[in-house]
Amino acid sequence: MFAEAEPHAAWRAAMVEEMECIESNKTWSLCDLPAGHRPIGLKWVFKEKRNAAGEVIKHKARLVAKGFVQRAGIDFEEVFAPVARLDSVRVLLAAAAQEGWEVHHLDVKSAFLNGELEEEVYVVQPPGFERAGASSKVLRLHKALYGLRHAPRAWYAKLDRSLNALGFEKCPSEHTVYTRAGHGGRLLVGVYVDDLIITGASTTAIAKF
Repeated sequence: MFAEAEPHAAWRAAMVEEMECIESNKTWSLCDLPAGHRPIGLKWVFKEKRNAAGEVIKHKARLVAKGFVQRAGIDFEEVFAPVARLDSVRVLLAAAAQEGWEVHHLDVKSAFLNGELEEEVYVVQPPGFERAGASSKVLRLHKALYGLRHAPRAWYAKLDRSLNALGFEKCPSEHTVYTRAGHGGRLLVGVYVDDLIITGASTTAIAKF
């Protein structure tokens, strides 16, 4: 797939954009592979985004780790990341409708790249972007990549810490619903992986969030 896509300018530009996003996020560092470790392979996944008329409007390239080779208890521990139940989403929307609140949707771009890893994980260099003169080196991951078994958990842990730092409290009966009072108005936030639903009494507080 990479060999077919690489010669085309649109796909090459999409790969460059993905690499710039990854590197600006300080996702990894180049190093020698320590003894006793094995690197995880990487692959490119390509997708065309189309409009309602079926016309291609964007070429999307995503670098994905071959997480299927990871071994539970050795390469990773927990992989679970909670998502809001549909009933919880309905309650949020019902509350907003009842109170006349605005509802906003937020999609976190490259969300999993924000998850910070506690485990020691190494990956091979991305196809087509190997460092000249350093082809034998690997990449030590500091943050998660899509495809890693523990990437969803790492992302949720980072999001949870970030929302707590902003004064939000987790709902005791639904761990993907957060509430905050004060700060210019009450806010409710529902989390579904990298999609957030935000509603509250103050449009100013929503915009600030």
